[in-house]
This record gives sequence, structure tokens and C-alpha cells, in this order.
Amino acid sequence: MSEAVDLDELQIKLSAARTRLILEKPFLGTLVLRLPMKPGDPSWCRTTGTDAKALYFNPEYIDDLSLSQTQFMLAHEALHCALSHFARRQHRLKWKWDLACDFAINPILVSEGLTPPPDAVVIPAYEGMTAEEIYPLIDDTMEDQKPLDEHLYDESDSDKDSEQKRSLGGGALKEGDLRGDGRSQEPDESQAGGSQQNEQGRDQQGKGGQGRQEEDRDGEGAPPPPLTPEERSNLEVQWQQRLAGAAQTALQTGKLSGSLARMIDHMLQPQLPWRMLLARYMSVTARNDYNWSRPSRREGEAIMPSLRSSEVDVVVVLDVSGSIGASELNEFVAEVNAIKGQIRARITLHACDATLVKNGPWRFESWEECVLPSRFECTGGTSFKPPFEWLEAEGKRPDLLVYFTDAKGKFPAREPDYPVLWLIKGREKVPWGQRIQLN
Repeated sequence: MSEAVDLDELQIKLSAARTRLILEKPFLGTLVLRLPMKPGDPSWCRTTGTDAKALYFNPEYIDDLSLSQTQFMLAHEALHCALSHFARRQHRLKWKWDLACDFAINPILVSEGLTPPPDAVVIPAYEGMTAEEIYPLIDDTMEDQKPLDEHLYDESDSDKDSEQKRSLGGGALKEGDLRGDGRSQEPDESQAGGSQQNEQGRDQQGKGGQGRQEEDRDGEGAPPPPLTPEERSNLEVQWQQRLAGAAQTALQTGKLSGSLARMIDHMLQPQLPWRMLLARYMSVTARNDYNWSRPSRREGEAIMPSLRSSEVDVVVVLDVSGSIGASELNEFVAEVNAIKGQIRARITLHACDATLVKNGPWRFESWEECVLPSRFECTGGTSFKPPFEWLEAEGKRPDLLVYFTDAKGKFPAREPDYPVLWLIKGREKVPWGQRIQLN
């Protein structure tokens, strides 16, 4: 570390950048307040970095930035934490995931009016996309490109493989180890408290005792170790609570942009696997009819309700306007087949863009497998009105309508008198019906 850099002056600069964020961008500023700022050794901290518990900075790097660029870097680290990037990597390659996370954050900060440093890569086409959506778009030739900052919360690919092998060989996986949806359950105070106890325990463990505590406080020396599965799980809950709190603070001051509001709403939604929610909803629909008929004399005189098993009539509509890929359509229909075999559902399959496709609908009895047609006769555009108008003209009232779409189109003004389940790819909202996020 260069002795020419005055750490006291840097701390004043960092505090000024954080204060300006709090006043001008209260959502981002409130998140930055949650991260203690510590100098990091240039040997492992090129620019800035975070382990989801603190913000580390290279003094020489920060010294060369303007105040607005410093704000950008502080907010960049805070968003990595608030968006739970440390808990969402799963099986993905670290270098590629790190770039995807940066490419997801940088356009957000630019749209908020912050000035990126010269080494920040901002790709406008990725604005509004999640890291999971960006990840497959990153070319393998970019492997040598380094992320803007240090993602200190994660282990390398080889370390992660070793950890997973040890976990698989040592018995059942814990909930925080390898989760299918990459998100936590509803936050509660006991989990948040557990995280604080865990951090206190870490400060008291390891080689050096008190010396290790001093090293953690000043941020110099060796970099912080990657998070354990338990730490990832606990910190994810904490940061979800902080995200919600920061959003509430910004809303009260009237300084929360529409794009940030949509992103926050998406992050705070319960993220159960869509297959589970679809199966649960269809099963409930199939078993809500009771039979009050008198039993035989041998069963007694009391008349007790019993569930009557009968076929349910389900209409499935596919959005074929181009935003939903063929592989996703096939995956969705395969899931419908798996569910319908268990609940005896009669399926009417139709497709729509701006109008209903000309070669539909297709009907399948409960014992028949749903199969997509070889082609859809489309006209272009997007509207969700035609399927509901068609059912009304036919005088049909299904037990359930499932619409698979990105929800970017015109909705009917009036909600029908039968349940509608929207399976949504993307972040758009629906005016009525039950919305399920396709994750």
C-alpha cells in the first residue's frame, strides 16, 4: 500500500460519498450504511470488494476516483449484497457468474444517474435482466475478463466442487447448501439473530485469537474467507430484510424510481419453484367438490362430506408471440402432463399472440398425453383478450385457465368468473388472477 495515500482523507471522501447517496438516493444509501468500510491490501483487492459483511477498498484506487465514481462503487457493492448474489450462484462457473452479476448491476446504477469508473463495463442491452438471465449470454471467450470488483464471498470453482462432493458424501444436504431456487424462505428474527451469533463466533475463532480480530477490523492482511453455507443462508435473510427496509425508506421520501421498485418487488416475492405452485394450485382445483350423499346402512346413519373424484376441465393457453422459446414451451407442457396424470384433468390447449392461432385448439383427455403441434399459425403482436373472448363466445367455464406468458400485452378489463393462473416469465405484473413466477 502506498504511503502517499492519506487514509484519513480517504475516509472523509468515502463518508461524503455515502452521505450524498443517503440524501440523493436513499434506497442505495441505506444499503451502503449496512456495510462497514475497510481498507484492503492491493494484493487481493484491486478496486473494491465485499464478502456480504463488509465493504473493502483499495486506497490507491479510491484515491483516483471522483466523488461520483466513488458513489457508484459503494452502491455497486451494496447491490451485490442486497440482490443476494452471494447465495444465487449454485452450479454456475464463478468467473462467468461474477461477470453476469456485474453486468446486471451496472446498468441499474447508470440509469440512477451515477457515474461509472473507467473500468466498469456497462451493456445497456442487459438493463432490467437478472444475473441468471445474463449468464448464458456471456461468451466463453470472455473468461480472461475480470469483474469490476472482488466477490470475496464465494469460493473458486475447484473449491466449490470439493465442498459439494464432501457434502454429498457426508449425508443429507442442509437447506442452505444446494437449494433449487437459490432463495430463502420467509425471513424471521431467529435466523437474523443466528447470523449475528455466527459472526461473533467467527471473530473469536481461528489462529491468532485477538490478532485475527484486529486483522478483520482493519481489513488488511489476508482476504476474508468465503462464506460457509450457514453464513450464506443467514446473510440472505438479513439482506432481504435490509432490502425491504431500504425500499420503505426510499418510498417515504418519494425517491424510489420505477425500475428499482419493480426490481425490489421481484426480489421480495416468494420464490417457490413454479412446478410446485402449479401442481398445488391444480390439485386444489381438482379436489374442491364434496359429495353429501347418504352412505350405505352398513356405514352408519351419519351423513359426512367426502371428496368426489371427477375430471377437471383445464384450459392451457400458450403465448407464442416470440418471447417464450420452444424449449420452455416443451418443458411447461411436460410439467402439465405430469400433473394431469395425477388429478385426472381434461386439457384444452390453445395458443395466442395478438389473435388465437388458426390451427387450434387441441383437446386431450385425462389419459392422453398433451403434445405440442409441429407449428403455430401466428399473426404477430401480443394480446391476452382473445382466449377469454373465445371461451365466452363458446359458453364455456373451465375449472381453471393457465396462461403461460411474459405478461407483456393487453389484458381484458374484466376478470372472468373462473380461476386464472398466470405463469410469468419476467417481472411484469398482472391486473388480476394468481401470478406464479417462472424461475
